[in-house]
Amino acid sequence: MTEPTTTSRAGGGPSQIGRYPVSRRLGAGAFASVWLGRDPEFEVDVAIKVLADNWAVDDHIRERFVSEARFLRRVRDRRVVHVYDIGTLDDGRPYFVMEYLDAGTLEDLRRSALPPAEALQLCAEAARGLDVLHRHHLVHRDVTPGNLLLSRRPDGSLAVVVADLGVARSVLDSSAGAMIVGTPSYMAPEQASGGVVDHRADVYALCAVAYALLTGAPPFRVERVADLTARPADVGPPPLAKSLGAPATLDGLFTSGLATDPHLRPPSAAILADAFDQLAAEMQGQPPRERAAAEPQVPAYAPQVPPLPAPPAASPEPVRTGRSSAFYIAMTVLAILLFAAFLALVIGLSL
Repeated sequence: MTEPTTTSRAGGGPSQIGRYPVSRRLGAGAFASVWLGRDPEFEVDVAIKVLADNWAVDDHIRERFVSEARFLRRVRDRRVVHVYDIGTLDDGRPYFVMEYLDAGTLEDLRRSALPPAEALQLCAEAARGLDVLHRHHLVHRDVTPGNLLLSRRPDGSLAVVVADLGVARSVLDSSAGAMIVGTPSYMAPEQASGGVVDHRADVYALCAVAYALLTGAPPFRVERVADLTARPADVGPPPLAKSLGAPATLDGLFTSGLATDPHLRPPSAAILADAFDQLAAEMQGQPPRERAAAEPQVPAYAPQVPPLPAPPAASPEPVRTGRSSAFYIAMTVLAILLFAAFLALVIGLSL
């Protein structure tokens, strides 16, 4: 464990954390911020995660933060980010030091147009990283494109590394009534409703990530947790296979993986990974789908507005015969005269 030392720069933010000089902030979330540091002994860049000020006095959050570091230190798998060190700042806040991956995240790729096969291959790697967590009885609970980091292999290809377990929970204590945390656009319905959460919530989230990589946007527009819980059980994601030139099984996989009922989803992240790999093999060479970013995505479960009733049919115009109004007046007068003559004849005969 490093010495509990930190110094600040004039412009704000730490200039050093423990023995690590700090250059800039990499990002911040609800519970922590991450800084780019430098290990002076090994001469490599590192990422340093520090618990946020407003959570420092919360013993429950603090313990979860430290548990994340201990778990990542214990797990030795290339698909899960590795922790090298842990320490405490002068103000009592814990921090831990991780490997720094500078190839970006899946969120960066979501904003670009990836070939479908490549997108699915990356999601297969992410699924196997999640399977590592699940085999250690841990549920991530916040699988998003931004929490799936990218590293570059020696051959230049990209690999996916699972990170940010700040809201992860053990399967043993993922009971109903737990605090609802996560990112609504990728959150499983049972997690949004405060129900029992297990590894199938991560399966749902990764399917939503895969859908977003293929289309540029999550499968459902969800801005609040209430939007997610309002989704009917029989509403699935808009189909993709035809527009991507993909096998119909792609739509079947998303329908299953994004089902509101966890029992309908692939039973494990490992099985989901195999399904992604199989589809990727069948879709090699397919170009990315064109995306109309300017068009707002309409949720598939949006209330259907009934069509307005059709206006009543207009009364047909009278047929024009070309005769003037004088003709009709004359005919009317003639009819009256004939009726009067007929009436006089009847009266005469009765006398």
